[in-house]
This record gives sequence, C-alpha cells and structure tokens, in this order.
Amino acid sequence: MMRIALTGDVMLGRLVDQYVIQNRSVRPEALWGDVLPIMLTADCRLANLECVISDRGEEWHPTTKAFHFRARPCAIEFLQAAKINGVTLANNHVLDYGPEALLDCFKLLDQAGIKRAGAGATMEEARAPLVLDLPEGRVAVVALTDNEPDWEATGTQPGVNYVEYGDHGLKEPYRSRLTQALLSARRQADFVIVSAHVGPNWGAPSKEIQALAHELIDMGADLYWGHSNHTPQGIELYKGKAILYSSGDFVDDYMVDKDERNDLSFLFMLESERGHIASIRIHPTCIEDLGVRLANDQEAAFLKKTIGTKCAAFGVKIEFDDHAGMVTIE
Repeated sequence: MMRIALTGDVMLGRLVDQYVIQNRSVRPEALWGDVLPIMLTADCRLANLECVISDRGEEWHPTTKAFHFRARPCAIEFLQAAKINGVTLANNHVLDYGPEALLDCFKLLDQAGIKRAGAGATMEEARAPLVLDLPEGRVAVVALTDNEPDWEATGTQPGVNYVEYGDHGLKEPYRSRLTQALLSARRQADFVIVSAHVGPNWGAPSKEIQALAHELIDMGADLYWGHSNHTPQGIELYKGKAILYSSGDFVDDYMVDKDERNDLSFLFMLESERGHIASIRIHPTCIEDLGVRLANDQEAAFLKKTIGTKCAAFGVKIEFDDHAGMVTIE
C-alpha cells in the first residue's frame, strides 16, 4: 500500500513571509500545526506552491496585477519541515517576480532535494514530470495551468506549462503536448498524477473543466488533482480513477469569505495499490494565524456538509467517522 498526501494551494508570501517565514523565533514545523503528524504518515507529500521562493526580481505588473506573492529563501526550511517531496509550479503566481526569481526558485528547490513540475527554463522542462521513487513504486506528476498565457514557457523563455481547452477538452497544440508528457510520465512511473491549476477562484467545476479532467484521465493519468479554486470541490470517480476538482487553500493569508469559508479545506490522503487508488481519506483543516491546523468540530461539520453535497453531484458518497471522511474506489 502506497500513501500519498496532497494539499491544496500553499502560499508562503506576503504576510506569511513577513510574520512566519522571516520570524526566526517561529519553528518551521509550527506552520503545519497538528496536521503535520498526519502528513508524515504518508510515503510522500505533494503541494501546489502558490508563490515564488526567492529574494530576487521585481513585481511583474504592479499596476495591473493585483497580487504578487514571493517568499524569502528560508521558506525552503518550512517545506523541509513537512518533508514535502515535490511541489507543482504551474500556477498564476510563480512568475510574479519575473524569470530571475523563478530561476532562483528552481535552484533553491533543487538544492533542497524538493522535486518540481509545471515550470521550467524551457517548454520541455516545464512539461516534464517530477518523479519520486517510493518503496511501493514510482510516482510521476505532470503539472499544468490555464492562467497567465504570457507566462507560457517556450524553447528559449522560462515559464509555465500553459494549456488551453474548451467544451471538448484540450485544444491543439496542447493536446499533442500533453499526450507526449503523459506518455513520458507513464514510462517512468507506476502511478501518474496530473496537477491542474485551472478555472476561476470560486464555484463548481464548469463543463469545460470536467471535459478537461476526463480527457486527462483518458490520456493515461491515474488521478486528476485540481486547485486554483479557493474551496474544495467535489470528487468524481471516472472509469475507476479519481478526479479531485479542487483541493482548496491549505496555507495563505487571504481574506475569508464568511459564506464560502475558504479558510477550510482538507489534507487528501491517497491509498494506492499496484497503481490503482483504493481509497481517498480527507482530513478537515483550517487556516488560522497564517498556518494550518486540524479543523474543530464546528468547522469539520461545515466541511462535511458542503463536501458531501458537492460529491453527491457526481454520484459519490463520503463516509465520515469522528475525524475524517473516506471515499472507497471499487
């Protein structure tokens, strides 16, 4: 049995950087609160890094882009404290401080032994999977985003693995590129995850996003791991594979919508056997004081109700015990 822990967006910039990352009196482990012991029971831990880690660069478009997220290099210690094995970088903040900061971020992650996917010095590197060797097999992650088309990596320009899609899934040439990327990932690993930072910040997955998720599973992915949406969305079971439409926010300093409760999410724990997900266990979490902790009873009740409704829309039932929910995949 292989256990893989997935988080939603981890944003270590702005106030998190100012008051936590750069505060030498804060132990790096404290950022992850009482969620950390659960994270450490997994064979590997993956997160979407919703910022750039660097002390270089200048704001990309300070007059037109509302938010620019950058964490200082010591943020690496906070990822190491949670033993994060890999991060996905295909998102709308990794180039907030330009190519110089992005390339510096690559260097810092590589020096720390943290694998990365979804951005690169070239298009080829941005499309390449991160690959993890685990006791029960190898895991590959391909990461993509539909945000910031100006950031698309080229043969000579650093950037992200950008894609375009519509009602019928991926458009060309992105379909051909993703087909090759997933074939490459499959050749290198027993279990293939697609990390997709797509769609708007709020709301249920659109028909276009559903078509994209289905197509990526048809291309050979074993799991669709969505984020960008600030709240966790429904889980769909498609052809025996799992689609997590959004894993929500995990660490950030964002304003909380009192109705949507974007401070509440889950740690997603996958249990895989021989390249097949047997179950997904979801642990309710809450962002508080610029870190994450396990949700209290009232918060967990809200999450159970909302995720139950969202999953039911896809015909999926979650069984809850006192601490977490479980989706069993036949």
